Amino acid sequence: MTDSHRTDAFTGLKALVTGGACGIGRATAALLSARGADVAVLDRDITAVDEPLRGYAADVTDDAAVRTAVTAAISDLGGLDVLVNNAGIGAQGTVADNDDSEWRHVLDVNVVGMVRTTRAALPALRASDHAAIVNTCSVAATAGLPRRALYAASKGAVQALTLAMAADHVREGIRVNCVNPGTVDTPWIGRLLDAADDPAAERAALEARQPTGRLVSADEVAGAIVYLASPLSSGTTGTTLAVDGGMQGLRPRPAGR
Repeated sequence: MTDSHRTDAFTGLKALVTGGACGIGRATAALLSARGADVAVLDRDITAVDEPLRGYAADVTDDAAVRTAVTAAISDLGGLDVLVNNAGIGAQGTVADNDDSEWRHVLDVNVVGMVRTTRAALPALRASDHAAIVNTCSVAATAGLPRRALYAASKGAVQALTLAMAADHVREGIRVNCVNPGTVDTPWIGRLLDAADDPAAERAALEARQPTGRLVSADEVAGAIVYLASPLSSGTTGTTLAVDGGMQGLRPRPAGR
């Protein structure tokens, strides 16, 4: 029986989702909760976090704040079994378009932010019988996308980090995997489209580069994250799961040819 047919797969388990107040993180937190988990959300702004989710405010670039929030969440949850490292930011441009400060900031959020939350959560995860970490990566880690140099570099690091973490912690019973979404219909993409000269044309271009002809939904990415986090996936670690509408691996012929 697959996890999609088990609505109780996470009953009794405790989960923490970073960047869980909106987009992919919010969809993931909601799905984990629906599957039976007790879920804590860590985000800079938790005003939109509603019960039964638990909200904890922290910026993943602030190590002290992360440690305080993660410690409080674990205490309130009574332990931790699942960590979803989802907090991240986007960036546009070639290597010539972002200065050193922007490179440091994006890498600090997207890569070192995962290190901070994982480091704070490790003691509790080591005590779990079903420990799993899922990192949100991107198709940008494996496919060359125009004007995404900084973002791609950060997500390439996340994919490599996932493999290293999986190797480091497999003997401790902690599984580590990542999901590689394509272009997802999230608030960040919405802001990118709003800033475009021709939002409709830009959206059409983003949709066209995915073989399915549409953007991926946050719920679809959440489904992949929850699959990897589930105790029913206990044989899976060090894996990258693409949720990209075929963007990485498919090369379909143009329509009508």
